[in-house]
Amino acid sequence: MAVLKRTIRTIDAAGKAPGRLATQIAMILIGKDKASFLPNVDAGDAVEVANASKMKITGKKLEQKTYYAHTGGPRGLSAKLMKTVWAKDPSDVLRRAVDRMLPKNRHRTERMKRLKITN
Repeated sequence: MAVLKRTIRTIDAAGKAPGRLATQIAMILIGKDKASFLPNVDAGDAVEVANASKMKITGKKLEQKTYYAHTGGPRGLSAKLMKTVWAKDPSDVLRRAVDRMLPKNRHRTERMKRLKITN
């Protein structure tokens, strides 16, 4: 069996939109940019993102975009505006975008552990 070789890739987020940046990060974490991609093997690289607080939020997303979460119980729907999430931690906006672009399977948590975001 071949040994997986992971590298650490650094991405500068200054001036980039979170959605477009998240698609690039998700592809690296999944490993789809490698010629040896296999869907059942988690062979993606680690990603370090710098300057997350300098990302460019376009349009009215800061005031209008809403993140939803549900506890599973009655009246368990909670909503947060992007403005409140950004004010608390700008890197959380990118983390949520990447997390929701990854496939919902067993590899998801391990892939998210390889993502390091700094403001």
